[in-house]
Amino acid sequence: MGRLDNKVAVVTGSATGIGAATVKLYAKEGATVVCADVNEEDVKQTVDEVINDGGQAEFYSLDVSKEESVSEFADYLNDKYGKIDVLFNNAGIDEEGGKVHEYPVDLFDRIIAVDLRGTFLTSKFLLPLMMEQGGSIINTSSMSGRAADLDRSGYNAAKGGITNFTKAMAIDYAREGIRVNSIAPGTIETPLVDELAGTKEQEEGQEFREAQKWVTPMGRLGSPEEVASVALFLASDESSYVTGEDIAVDGGIMAYTWPGKMLINKSWKENTK
Repeated sequence: MGRLDNKVAVVTGSATGIGAATVKLYAKEGATVVCADVNEEDVKQTVDEVINDGGQAEFYSLDVSKEESVSEFADYLNDKYGKIDVLFNNAGIDEEGGKVHEYPVDLFDRIIAVDLRGTFLTSKFLLPLMMEQGGSIINTSSMSGRAADLDRSGYNAAKGGITNFTKAMAIDYAREGIRVNSIAPGTIETPLVDELAGTKEQEEGQEFREAQKWVTPMGRLGSPEEVASVALFLASDESSYVTGEDIAVDGGIMAYTWPGKMLINKSWKENTK
């Protein structure tokens, strides 16, 4: 018996990384998973893997930043399933843009549109499908929504907005039996990290990973599966009294104030896994 038996789960941004790992885990635990993404080729591969393993999943092409697209998606779900039980708002993009006076307006707008507006739109239009039986909404925030990064103010603004938007929805819908929480991943081995910092094979990617290893208390990057496990907990009845929380999955990065001693302690740098 699975922890998500007889539940319908929607996962946006499900093509790769955290989204794909969560789709597979949700399906393994008995959910019927609707995989929504703009990346049709990669999502279909994820869906095929789930089906080949005996799970239930389908693909839906969705641009979360477009109101009409999300509204049509909600109608589709209502017609086919009549409800949803879990919504994992995971779709997001990230890109450096320079300091604020240099930051391209179109890049800021695009990140806000996908990350923050997309979370709002999918929640707004899919919430009515939860109102009768209750459910769980999980939003992907970030440690970058708790603290700031150099040259990434658009992403910081979007993820910070998601963190507090999560709390607002948790209050709004607690009496309807709908729990709303967010997950704040640290640096996770995903294609997005490859795009931002370079792959494991590239010199800049290797340098980034080495720096990230020693600045992370646990001494390594996280895996998509580790984030998916938290998403499963929040989707399941095991978290029935948890709402309005932003749960860090970051190997301990947000636990310290500043990396002073870590910068000069040779044994700390070398003792990574």
